[in-house]
Amino acid sequence: MKSAVSARWWIVFILLTIVTVGAVGALLWVTVGQPDRTLEACPPACPYTFAIPSTLAPASDEAGRINFLFTLILALAAIVFVVVEGLLVFTVFKFRNRPPESALQIHGDTRLEIAWTAAPAVVLFVIMGFTLQTMSQVRGPAPADALKVKAIGHQFWWEFRYPNEAIVTAGELVVPVNRTVEVALESVDVEHGFWAPELFGKVDAIPGYTTRLRFTPTSVGRREYGGQCTQYCGTQHAQMRFSVIVLPPAEYDAWVAKQQQPAAAPEALSGNVKAGYDAFFNPQNACTACHQIDGTAAAGQIGPNLTHVGGRAHLAGGILANTPENLARWLRDPQGVKPGNKMVIRQLDEQTIADLAAYLTSLK
Repeated sequence: MKSAVSARWWIVFILLTIVTVGAVGALLWVTVGQPDRTLEACPPACPYTFAIPSTLAPASDEAGRINFLFTLILALAAIVFVVVEGLLVFTVFKFRNRPPESALQIHGDTRLEIAWTAAPAVVLFVIMGFTLQTMSQVRGPAPADALKVKAIGHQFWWEFRYPNEAIVTAGELVVPVNRTVEVALESVDVEHGFWAPELFGKVDAIPGYTTRLRFTPTSVGRREYGGQCTQYCGTQHAQMRFSVIVLPPAEYDAWVAKQQQPAAAPEALSGNVKAGYDAFFNPQNACTACHQIDGTAAAGQIGPNLTHVGGRAHLAGGILANTPENLARWLRDPQGVKPGNKMVIRQLDEQTIADLAAYLTSLK
């Protein structure tokens, strides 16, 4: 009888271990093992695009430390789960009633009670130690040569300002590899959450207050990393996305030089592009009331800076691939694409939409 009970116990314990390890392995495979989960090859009927982020695929020093802490806690939790559940199953089988005899009833065991109190305490102290260490490593002050960026949350898009480079852009945070980036977070309306899981932990952007984070990207393999607002901020919270684009130093310097150039003068424009320029600056269309284009009279501060909008990969707060077709779709009905956003324009005819799309696409 004892050998049969022991055999059943080992079978249950082994199955429990296999299930636990398999669940952890499946989680890792789903989140890390996929080579590329960027939804970009999308037909015109499905214009939405964004990079699906994974906190288990770190691409910066800080994200790597967070991932190590997560893996450590997950491993400890798995060990505790297997041990506790294994002992529970073993106890249930070994000390069950065996008619006509009743199971032995044991009340109190000081040594056992001390052990099962001390062991979890040790595990928790280990977790606390590594957690405090990780917090100090990822939240410490940035080095003096760190790239300074200001990220400003709007309903429902992100603005990025590079104060030392005099660059203002939207939706895409472009940074060089292997250089620490310090991001100062602000909000102009409600509280937002700023998180790109592969690069840094979540930090809130709070109206009237500046919060900070830093990260040092270490990989340009995929180059683009998805980010998301993580605090409910209104109707389009789920569609408030951004991308972090990591470039080699030389490519980053070239990007900076290009972003610092003003838009082309109207004298250099022709055809649909010139017609789009005229439509953009037509007071009846009110484009300049909200948008800014460096080097022109457009100085609006409500909407995204459009100086180099044609060179961005995404539109509409990160939910549309930047193509002339999607740009025209946005101009035709911005509320239909993203209900609740602040862009409300008068009905435009198709030729004006095509001209505006041509002009904005030319702003590389």
